[in-house]
Amino acid sequence: MTLNRRVFLGAAGVVAAGLSAPMVLAQGKPRVVVVGGGAGGATAARYIAKDSKGEIDVTLIEPSRTYYTCFFSNLYLGGFQELSDIAHSYGTLAANYGINVVHDWATGVDRDAKTVSLAGGGSVPYDKLILSPGIDFVDGAVEGWDLSAQNIMPHAYKAGSQTELLKAQIMAMPEGGTFAMVAPPNPYRCPPGPYERVSMVAHVLKANNPTAKIIVADPKPKFSKMALFQEGWGNNYEGMVDWIGEDFGGGIVSVNPDAMTVTIDGEETKVDVCNVIPAMKAGRIAEMAGVTDGNWAPVNAADMSSKADPDVYVLGDASQQGDMPKSGFSANSQAKVCANAVRGALTGSKVFPAKFSNTCWSLIDTDDGVKVGATYEATPEKIAKVDGFISQTGEDADLRKATYEESLGWYAGITSDMFG
Repeated sequence: MTLNRRVFLGAAGVVAAGLSAPMVLAQGKPRVVVVGGGAGGATAARYIAKDSKGEIDVTLIEPSRTYYTCFFSNLYLGGFQELSDIAHSYGTLAANYGINVVHDWATGVDRDAKTVSLAGGGSVPYDKLILSPGIDFVDGAVEGWDLSAQNIMPHAYKAGSQTELLKAQIMAMPEGGTFAMVAPPNPYRCPPGPYERVSMVAHVLKANNPTAKIIVADPKPKFSKMALFQEGWGNNYEGMVDWIGEDFGGGIVSVNPDAMTVTIDGEETKVDVCNVIPAMKAGRIAEMAGVTDGNWAPVNAADMSSKADPDVYVLGDASQQGDMPKSGFSANSQAKVCANAVRGALTGSKVFPAKFSNTCWSLIDTDDGVKVGATYEATPEKIAKVDGFISQTGEDADLRKATYEESLGWYAGITSDMFG
């Protein structure tokens, strides 16, 4: 393959941060800009570039050079994965698909001029803009906690250094210590995620600190795969996990990072580790683009286009789309629908009817995997659930092992689908 300048820039990791002049793209080709290089953005960029065969210029704006998947980050906490196992780069997208990978922060969107401004200077023009920025946190969602406290009480809900910090804190807990989690209200990224995390923390503590305790303060009366998790906690970690739901004041919570205390419904507890997962909203660039309504960005189910602007699309966690959970699988599925629609709009290629699917696997203990999933269709109102499935309590060990192994295969497949 000929190594032209554009490929060289991406493959070598040379980035646009610091550019002071506007980017100059090939004349005559339609331009797609994707903001956010996770399950939604990376997939959309790859499919548009791959399927358009050079007819569309694709620029992917993502500040991180290494992307750590939030899915499977709990398995790192549990010792089932290394951090390097969930780390991915963008070199293949640049080298094999000709995508302009720009490692910089998108700081604004001018929808009239159709440009995205960059923290490093300059702006990137687009004909179609895809926003897949993931989540940010709602200010003041947990009394006593804000981002300035994240190195004392980590959220670890954006994988990477926060995940490493939380694991280090868990491993440093004193014998018989207390781990506390403040769980988020609906809707939020990865509905089973906090409870898989509880399982993985319990797995580590059972092996290294068996008299330690886990407290979960939860504002919800129930949660995803609740019966499966509670069965697993009883079978594998008896007496270790104390889940306090809405009915028992689990949503009346404040924290004091300096004193390392958690107060639940008026009762203060000294803890050794506190994992605060606040309420969530769409990544900030969606709000800055003016496509949010409240915390999320409403979209049309047929193609994931914004209800505020037909030339802007919003994928994954940031979107308000209907029945799909906010998950990596969902974002990947939505990205393919979006990519097909965007390519059709820009080149006249055939656009297929939208179909969506999702499966969320969770690991409870060694070889003890469970899952939930569904298929969906686009309706005029929303992405609507068609049918679904879920693991059952009391399943035999062979089935649970097979479910876990299935999740390993899925991870390999989806990350290849995202990053090439």
